[in-house]
Amino acid sequence: MNQNQKKIKPTPKRFQPRGVSILYEDKDIIVVNKVSGLLTVSTDRTKDNTAYFRINNYVRKGTPKSRNRIYIVHRLDRDTSGVLIFAKSEEAKRFLQDEWSSFHKHYFAVVHGKITPQTDIITSYLAENSIFKMYSVQDPKKGKLAKTRYTVLKEAKECSLLEVELLTGRKNQIRVHLADRGCPVVGDKKYSKIKGGKRLCLHAASLTIRHPFSKEEMTFTTKMPSYFNTLLKKV
Repeated sequence: MNQNQKKIKPTPKRFQPRGVSILYEDKDIIVVNKVSGLLTVSTDRTKDNTAYFRINNYVRKGTPKSRNRIYIVHRLDRDTSGVLIFAKSEEAKRFLQDEWSSFHKHYFAVVHGKITPQTDIITSYLAENSIFKMYSVQDPKKGKLAKTRYTVLKEAKECSLLEVELLTGRKNQIRVHLADRGCPVVGDKKYSKIKGGKRLCLHAASLTIRHPFSKEEMTFTTKMPSYFNTLLKKV
């Protein structure tokens, strides 16, 4: 294993973060599996109850004056679970963000209804309104290009399981595009008028990157939440 990818010693259990299980860690990056319901970073209303705050505390091993810290590379919506990566230096952060568009990001999504065709690429330009809600437009001057590839993995009576690949990385992109097709993500209170679902059924299943220093390709994966299977088994 390359020196840059040498795993560090485990942090004492009492400092292990809640709601963000560690998938991988070395001296340059830390990759976690974030639970649904946890913010990635703080807002005006929430400061401490975030993945960033918990992982920052984790790398400091409970020592507030420690110089260790993490850097935000990307974000997951509060109610989206799955793979989330942080950098441990400005240099690593810059590399990951500069190369972000070339990395592979795959999601699992349970949507209402049955989407057609079975596989497709949804393309639009995404704009944001005054209440911070994204919407699709066809005029490139009014929004940012967004492309989402999906494939149907399984169909049930009232919902379908999709594998989704982000070909661009716009805010709420998957949720908007699937709603545009008439099959919003189950549990999406922002982009769906269909009630139901205990949580937003969107999960960042895998992330493939190049390591910021070794340049080795690395893939991090997580299991699909059991709740998704529960929905698909309903008759």
